[in-house]
Amino acid sequence: MKTAFLFPGQGAQWVGMGKDVAESVSQARDVYARASEILGFDIATLCFEGPAEALNTTAMSQPAIFVTSVALLESLKTKSDLTPDVTAGLSLGEYTALYAAGAMSFEDALRLVAKRGQAMQEAAEASEGGMVSIISMEPDQVKALCAQASQGEPLQPANFNCPGQIVISGAKAACDRAEALAMEMGAAKAVRLDVAGAFHTDLMAPAAASLSEALAGCTLRDPSPIRVIANTTADYYPNTDAVRPSLVKQLTSAIQWQGSMERLLADGVETFYEIGPGRVLTGLMRRINRKTRVNNVSSLSSLADLS
Repeated sequence: MKTAFLFPGQGAQWVGMGKDVAESVSQARDVYARASEILGFDIATLCFEGPAEALNTTAMSQPAIFVTSVALLESLKTKSDLTPDVTAGLSLGEYTALYAAGAMSFEDALRLVAKRGQAMQEAAEASEGGMVSIISMEPDQVKALCAQASQGEPLQPANFNCPGQIVISGAKAACDRAEALAMEMGAAKAVRLDVAGAFHTDLMAPAAASLSEALAGCTLRDPSPIRVIANTTADYYPNTDAVRPSLVKQLTSAIQWQGSMERLLADGVETFYEIGPGRVLTGLMRRINRKTRVNNVSSLSSLADLS
């Protein structure tokens, strides 16, 4: 029976995340302490006490989610000898997946995530962009919506999350037009997302350039025997040489989460663990395959439920 560890991305954060495991599991406390030393500020206090306005920024939420996910992963290791056959993470979560598979060190992954969050924040502030969740449209319909609403401005599918939920991303005015047109073109609903900018589009090109520089100085290791599935292709990384260009491409290209999960299911993965704050990936899997159970590891009580 194959097992997959899944790690959440931006938007999963909440004030108080990780506090219960840090208070009860020394390995989790150590993760926050090491992270604070690497980052140069107290990431534990930000996660446990907020304020929400700071935690919810792109620059802060990304390292906070990564560190909390790793703290929960290390706590899980104290409760069981469970090891995954494959790891996957939604956007930002792909860095946690690479760490969990042994492809990146904790320090390198955290520095990259912090750089990524800061670079995406700066790119968002330098452009006027947004994202809209389109409900109950097929991929071809969503692409047609983007083509009609763009009017020469950037607008494209950004997240293929699950059947009936595709997020589009682009210039603010193009998002406004898409939001107004979506119902006419067959959507059940169009929901504007509370995000800093147009993630996973060409408007993030400056962030991709910054990340590319940072990745050049990162040491990567072959994660074998654990495999890691890439967001941009919904396929496994064939080798470490493919990791850097894929992580850069991820900032300006669509996230293929539904395809990634369908690939794992087709390859015989039966046991899934969502490790990190929240239950977003558990909810998406319910839409992808209702019969698949995802074990959620997001708190001290959820850890206790596994034993």
